[in-house]
Amino acid sequence: MSHTTEWKSRVYLFEEDGTTKVRVELDTGSNRLTGHGTARCNPTDKDVPEIGDELAAARALEDLAHQLGRIARRDIAGSGAPPQKDSLKPYGGWLDDAAFR
Repeated sequence: MSHTTEWKSRVYLFEEDGTTKVRVELDTGSNRLTGHGTARCNPTDKDVPEIGDELAAARALEDLAHQLGRIARRDIAGSGAPPQKDSLKPYGGWLDDAAFR
């Protein structure tokens, strides 16, 4: 079965007084999700805005990944294949992708 689709995403970064906040919005066509992440510079560390951007974005994307995982598990269960506990693999037919470990 061949399938191609496009998901649209936007990443918004806000920095103020050593704190970076990131909002990631994802539109899959059937779901609209928003992930959030924050990073704060330790007062004793040198303020490097790129590091705050990277950490906050990583945390926002991780939040988004957890939301997608919950939706996938719900959809898997809805398809009649009960998922294993805390896994995106309901049975041996699903690919074992290192990104989901």
